[in-house]
Amino acid sequence: MNRDIDFSQRQAAIIAGVGLLLMTFLAIFANFFVLESLVQDGEAVITANNISSSIGLFRLGICSLLIVVILDIVVAWALYIFLKPVNKSLSLITAIFRIVYAAIFGVSLIYLFNVVELLSGDSYLTVFETNQLYTQVMLSIKSFNIGWDIGIVIFGLHLAVLGYLVYKYKFNYITKILGILLIVASFGYIIDAFGGFIIQDYNLTIGMYTFFGELLFMVWLLFKGGKT
Repeated sequence: MNRDIDFSQRQAAIIAGVGLLLMTFLAIFANFFVLESLVQDGEAVITANNISSSIGLFRLGICSLLIVVILDIVVAWALYIFLKPVNKSLSLITAIFRIVYAAIFGVSLIYLFNVVELLSGDSYLTVFETNQLYTQVMLSIKSFNIGWDIGIVIFGLHLAVLGYLVYKYKFNYITKILGILLIVASFGYIIDAFGGFIIQDYNLTIGMYTFFGELLFMVWLLFKGGKT
């Protein structure tokens, strides 16, 4: 019986770790190699031209983010199985937070698909002047970013509860450090999201310096999670 339980937890840890690893590569590609390279803040004409000339790459970036959403749901399930022995109720809450985040993020992707439609050149778009069309493109991208930021708040709450569960997972220094780092990462994301909501020109990126706990947690899941 104990071997079956340990194996089940180990399987869940590997599934979560592999999911997080795939998400990392896909998110880096979509965010830095697609969105960051094509979208220029405050430059509607340049952004629209960049996307139009690389529409295939833009579509690939959207599909990558859509796969990330699907993987988020899988990871939420795997982490629930993995951490259920620690605290079933909190593990369920953690999974729900991540699934809600994935849902918000998935809905936000509609705005990026809207950008593709606006730049498709279909005849019905001739009612818009060129400048109006490009403005709509920038508004869609802005709406996507706002939706993502709203989701990040929920994701931050997920990390906070996850960090607590990892802290309580085993009484050793490795899981305690990982738990603390995950909680720190959660505050980084939440502060950045609310900073953008409250301050118009907020440009801090605290989350870029506090996310290392997530990477270490992923590595730990792959190599140590669930092992006795």
